[in-house]
Amino acid sequence: MEITAKDRYQLVIGGESVPASGDEYLTTIDPATGDEIARVAAATSADVDRAVEAARESLSAWRSRSPSERGQIVHRIAERVRETADELARIESLDQGKPLAQARNDIDGVARYFEYYAGAADKLEGKSVPLGEDKLDVTSREPYGVSGQIIPWNFPLSITARGMAPALVAGNTVVVKPAPTTPLSALHLAELCREAGVPDGVVNVVTGSGEPGAALSSHDGVDQLTFTGSVPTGEAVMKSAAETITPVTLELGGKNPAVVLPDADLDEAAFWIATGIFTNAGQICSAADRALVHESIYDEFVDRIVDRAQSYALGPGTEDPDMGPLNHAEHFESVLEYVDVGLEEGATLETGGDPLDRDGYFLPPTVFTDVDNDMRIAQEEIFGPVLTVIPFSDREEAIRLANDVEFGLSGGVFSRDITRALNTARRIDAGSVYVNEWFGGSIETPFGGMKKSGIGREKGLEALDSYLQTKNISVNLAERDG
Repeated sequence: MEITAKDRYQLVIGGESVPASGDEYLTTIDPATGDEIARVAAATSADVDRAVEAARESLSAWRSRSPSERGQIVHRIAERVRETADELARIESLDQGKPLAQARNDIDGVARYFEYYAGAADKLEGKSVPLGEDKLDVTSREPYGVSGQIIPWNFPLSITARGMAPALVAGNTVVVKPAPTTPLSALHLAELCREAGVPDGVVNVVTGSGEPGAALSSHDGVDQLTFTGSVPTGEAVMKSAAETITPVTLELGGKNPAVVLPDADLDEAAFWIATGIFTNAGQICSAADRALVHESIYDEFVDRIVDRAQSYALGPGTEDPDMGPLNHAEHFESVLEYVDVGLEEGATLETGGDPLDRDGYFLPPTVFTDVDNDMRIAQEEIFGPVLTVIPFSDREEAIRLANDVEFGLSGGVFSRDITRALNTARRIDAGSVYVNEWFGGSIETPFGGMKKSGIGREKGLEALDSYLQTKNISVNLAERDG
């Protein structure tokens, strides 16, 4: 199957491509040009009802399949992803705006999610609990049922696979709601799932704006919810889920500190922090958006990070530049407003800040210095290629500054002294801490937040805990006299 951006896309419900009940469409836009890519069906709450019903009808047969068979089917999804990787990457780059090389890396990760969890399918074991010779007590791990998955626009296909793969191998069925600006790759993935042998109704995709997301998060036929996105939307999802006592996994925002200690290799620190903040135009929850730098090396670090920022070539993602555009107009304006806020607060703009004079939503890598940690640009998630550089005088102050935000998703420490680095890392309140690198870990390592950055863990074997519940069975083996 040749994967191309079609003129019009429908919903995927019950294994079929079907129109939305309202027969309305959204337009997905190329963020590099502002041109229309395709029209995508705008689902209503009635369509979500249909998708959840299809997922529930297919649930019994899917969970009844042997774990090894589910694993084999999920592994075939990985094979189809790899076979169509170039086409998927091109669509992801066009729809989201990221450079083609980054999109290709994402697609490789998508395949790895399905491969990794396929291997875990027949290893989801319970245990025996010793209660004495007259008792047999065992546990089993069982799927929740229908998993609703609400996906953000920064890593559309990667995050879809991140939740879908463990949900499927655990025996759940899924209803996926992609972001309205980046729906194309999830629709193509649903087709690949069908080709891989996933039964009809096990994977459903409802596209659209706010209505289908709200309907999915409050649906009484959904047994488990996974959401990645902003804190305010995560709060809304959690409140909706509370109405039906539906368990949620939330991966939310971050304002992530990169602590550069005085003995750090400054070239390495600048390289990794630039990678951490400018990759995907800074549209990453775990971006390195606060550099906390010891005052003795502050000026040297600023020189290095500004040089790196100014070296980035910008362009359409499909041309594979160093950095692509921001994803859509509303977000572009929000990031520009934060640049204005930083200037109003008294921070110094070292480089960037002005959008490119061309079509599309391009903002060059931007660096602020003379930043106090209580400024809005140091406290609020900007979600763009905007770095704040904050000085500190000693390690205790660095740790205090690192933790003085409401988020706790990621953090990093740069030092040649591994003992000092590890001791610092242990005191940073974050779900993931990187030492002398950024974006550490992999498919196999758990990822998630502390504080307002979320609940639960994605990736690794710990992700399966979001899609499995434990049942205990107790058997009386005591024989009665006579």
